[in-house]
Amino acid sequence: MTPNKQTVTEYMEAFMVSDHKRILDCLTNDVIWEMPGIYQHAGKEAFDKEIENDNFTGSPTIQIIKMIEENDIVIAEGAVQGNMKNGHKLDAVFCDVFEMEKGKIKKLTSYLMSKNASLKFE
Repeated sequence: MTPNKQTVTEYMEAFMVSDHKRILDCLTNDVIWEMPGIYQHAGKEAFDKEIENDNFTGSPTIQIIKMIEENDIVIAEGAVQGNMKNGHKLDAVFCDVFEMEKGKIKKLTSYLMSKNASLKFE
């Protein structure tokens, strides 16, 4: 496994146990985490606050389905489940694009889709 893929794997494993230090150790100081149309966080401090989002309880379960790498870009496709404070359960699929710099995550763009979403075609 390449060093970049090792970092992404470590990041995902640390996220499943909400280990802030392990997660933050995978990031550059000027990291950006974006979920297009939802939020954009810049820097480790902002990233740290989002690790345990106020809408959720406990740590998520994450399954990586596939991971590919080209140059300093790693793309991870997978599934995530979690418990929400309002009693609902998150059951979603994701595609995360990691832009790497010297073996650390410089930018993360997360695309997330609920498997429970109802789609309407008109």
